[in-house]
Amino acid sequence: AATAAVYKQWIPNTNFETASNWDKGRVPCARDVVHFEKDKVVSVFVRSPHVLTDMYLPLNGELVLAAGAAFTAFDGSWDPGCDSGGTVRFADAEHHAWFDPTLWQDVLPSGELKPSGPIFSVDEERVPCHYDDVIFQPRTSFRVNTDSSQPVIHLRSISVMGQELNTPSSWAGYLGGPSAPLQFHGNGTLQVTGTGCPDKSGCACGNALDGPRICAALLRASGRPCPEPACQSPLQPLGHCCGVCGATINLDFTPDFDLQKYQDRLVQELLSQPKYSGVQMAISKVHKAQTFLGITSRSTTPLIQIVLIDDRAGVQAGTAAEQLAADIMESIAQHGEALGISSSKMEVATGSTASGHVEIRPVSRITVGTVMGLLFSLLLLGGILFLYRRGKLRFPALHLPWSWDRLEDPASPAPASDKGFDNPMFNVKPPNADLGEETPKDLQVFYLNPLYDASETET
Repeated sequence: AATAAVYKQWIPNTNFETASNWDKGRVPCARDVVHFEKDKVVSVFVRSPHVLTDMYLPLNGELVLAAGAAFTAFDGSWDPGCDSGGTVRFADAEHHAWFDPTLWQDVLPSGELKPSGPIFSVDEERVPCHYDDVIFQPRTSFRVNTDSSQPVIHLRSISVMGQELNTPSSWAGYLGGPSAPLQFHGNGTLQVTGTGCPDKSGCACGNALDGPRICAALLRASGRPCPEPACQSPLQPLGHCCGVCGATINLDFTPDFDLQKYQDRLVQELLSQPKYSGVQMAISKVHKAQTFLGITSRSTTPLIQIVLIDDRAGVQAGTAAEQLAADIMESIAQHGEALGISSSKMEVATGSTASGHVEIRPVSRITVGTVMGLLFSLLLLGGILFLYRRGKLRFPALHLPWSWDRLEDPASPAPASDKGFDNPMFNVKPPNADLGEETPKDLQVFYLNPLYDASETET
């Protein structure tokens, strides 16, 4: 489920009766000598009685015996299927990593394997997410490396030996017991919250910081790099390790959006159609890094990512997914506002196209009007600025009648009747000038000159 918890079950075990846990590929028999490496920490669950010639135990470990399980010394009698004895060594379980997607499987709440269907998960979500329930199979032992790029790995619950631990206190009690240090090792700390996703629009998985670790484990398990896709410009969905052919749709949503209901709607109305029988869909909330002018910001924006792939090959690769994406976009155009979808963006890459094409559709008419209005305003301002710089457009100068304009004018022109003139002896007082007498306020002489008689200006 998208908003409800998803149950993920750990696949490997360290049981005594599991043949792959021994270097000979078989369970030890009566004539064998069982050898556990002395410096390897291990927890081993024993389901049944065993007869052995000898057994070397580790310095730090445990044998968990089920009811009726026991070890008996070999008395030399004939044992069918064990004609020749030897040393059988227990395999190293240290390399089983929490963030290896190949070591997890989706199961039902009962622990049964979940039936395959048209819904799949991107690689980061194949590992338990923050609101998932983790199940370690009953009557099994295990050892898992929790090395992580995040100090705390949040989970809704953990089931161990058939006991569900779904509160912080119950999990803390288990960690304080003798088995937990033998089962979990690494720098990442598992923390049980007991709470599911509180948002009906879904919650991000929370494994983005460990994305490189997940992809490294996935490619190491496959023994090869990402396969070469049939399309020339494959898509790279967020949270997925390798490029894919098909289509992706990114949705901007409103508080009315319900991820689980929308997923059910797509499955019932579109994915269930016979023509889309080979198409698979992954849908979840992701956080995409924001970019401005090609610079990636630390802030992120939440969106709903839909990934569509199909089973077609060659030039037909991704074409069925492309058609389904087009139908989804058409449905969004008709019902998007009622479903809580504000805009959608589709990208396509198929074997028949040299490069993927992008289609963006704002759903709301208000959004369209706002965008168009902003674009029109920017074009208008740009046109005015262009004409102004080319000299085709002039703006009239505005002068306000401020009272201090004349005071700030450093060179006010003299009146027409003024008899002043430029003189190299500017500002020189006449020899007989009375320095103590103030100059009359109505005097219009601007320049003092010894050859100029101020009385001539009297009217």
